[in-house]
Amino acid sequence: MRPGRTHRRRRTLEISLAVAVPLLLVLLWQLAADRAWLDDRIYPAPSTILADGWDRALAGELWPDVWATLRRVLAGYAAGTVTGYLLGLLMGSLSLVRAALEPLLDALYVVPKLALLPVFLNMFGLGEGPQVALVATTVFFFVWISTMAAVLAIPSGHRDAGQVFGAGPWQMFRHVLLPASLPAVLVGARIAAGVAVLVIVASEQIAATDGLGHLIFDSRALFQNDVMFVGIVCVAVVGVLFSELVRLAGRFLTPWAPRDRGRPRS
Repeated sequence: MRPGRTHRRRRTLEISLAVAVPLLLVLLWQLAADRAWLDDRIYPAPSTILADGWDRALAGELWPDVWATLRRVLAGYAAGTVTGYLLGLLMGSLSLVRAALEPLLDALYVVPKLALLPVFLNMFGLGEGPQVALVATTVFFFVWISTMAAVLAIPSGHRDAGQVFGAGPWQMFRHVLLPASLPAVLVGARIAAGVAVLVIVASEQIAATDGLGHLIFDSRALFQNDVMFVGIVCVAVVGVLFSELVRLAGRFLTPWAPRDRGRPRS
């Protein structure tokens, strides 16, 4: 049996299942709405949600909320990723810095991030600041933990080999720490991408006048359940695309790392 052909068949089966299962659930939902098994005032049919979302998109009513959410997620994600990676690298490399900061960061990590929203509102006032800060804080902890753990997990022999060849601090980072830790760091970054979308939607429901979270909460208050589901679908699409983008970036940056999908290496 040819390994390549077997892999293609299995990959085809996996893709078929990934498409068929959600499609089947949508069809069952549509059937339940058509047969009045569900109250369409509370659970609109998928066809109704799709038609309403299409109309709002054509009218230009949907894109401002989508862009507001994306803008906050991207800004917060970038800030949280950079600071989390730098501090995780520093704490993973220097034991004294780790001893000084790890207890404090561990205590802050267990605090629900939404509980910090009033603090950020006091610091930055109304507007973009609290939303971006909340996303950045959430992403920071995921990236910091994964980076520090990845650096600590690097075998000491890797560092010893670098020192034997006379590697300086920058060469040690570029040729030893970075390639050895980056795959695990990117796993944390991918998890943080999904969590960032969850946090911003929850935050927008509380303290925002636009965005997908505000759209969902406001439409529910006005009993516009079809619009509410349009917002939920948009959040799901944004979350999946953002997480997939981070995954693809990880595969591009770490071609040497094992892949979670795709053709197995020989």
